[in-house]
Amino acid sequence: MFNSQLPPRDDLPSSESLLKATAIALLAAIVILVTIVLPAEYGVDPTRIGRVLGLTEMGEIKMQLAAEAEADRQGETAAVAARAPASETAAAAPDEADPTDTPSEAAEASPIEETAAATDTNEPVAAQWRDTISITLQPGEATEVKLTMSAGEIAVYEWTTDRAGLNSDLHGDNPQDAFISYRQGRNEPGDSGEFTAEFDGAHGWFWRNRSDVTVRVTLRARGAYSEFNRLF
Repeated sequence: MFNSQLPPRDDLPSSESLLKATAIALLAAIVILVTIVLPAEYGVDPTRIGRVLGLTEMGEIKMQLAAEAEADRQGETAAVAARAPASETAAAAPDEADPTDTPSEAAEASPIEETAAATDTNEPVAAQWRDTISITLQPGEATEVKLTMSAGEIAVYEWTTDRAGLNSDLHGDNPQDAFISYRQGRNEPGDSGEFTAEFDGAHGWFWRNRSDVTVRVTLRARGAYSEFNRLF
């Protein structure tokens, strides 16, 4: 029924040749890991080849921005937890007057919105920005601005600096621990474009001034979002 014949034993690879091929493949994988993967992904460069190829700097940028974004995300989680007891107290006594409620009316006319209104009136209608904010960062200082968006909504943005560049991370997160990084940059004077929210939550920009001079960053945004807030 089966007419195929087994190949001659002499045509089969020997155990020695199989071991040799396996060793070569393993050695090649180790070389690629040490010279390319570790420098490009983690900034680890034991052979110094990655720095020559420009891969080590790429890895260092990724690790630095990831650490800054994680620290920022933990700070947001702590802030939400701190605000929770106050929200529960307000819900339990809705008829009780709270003198601290009055500042919220003043917040409706915040400097962010006033700056946005002043900027929008000077721009062509076709290129109007919905919100604009300018923030001054001292050396080593960081800040973050977030848009409250639903999944699938699109935001258009542009940010620029007046002097040195900034490290940046455009990312999104929510209280359910969802997190995504849309874009990262190092020592950039600005960036522009658009992004689509991957999930419901807060999506926006984290900047840190790693230079030795004071830098003013200006962000302009428009699109489908419900809130525009500077977190810190």
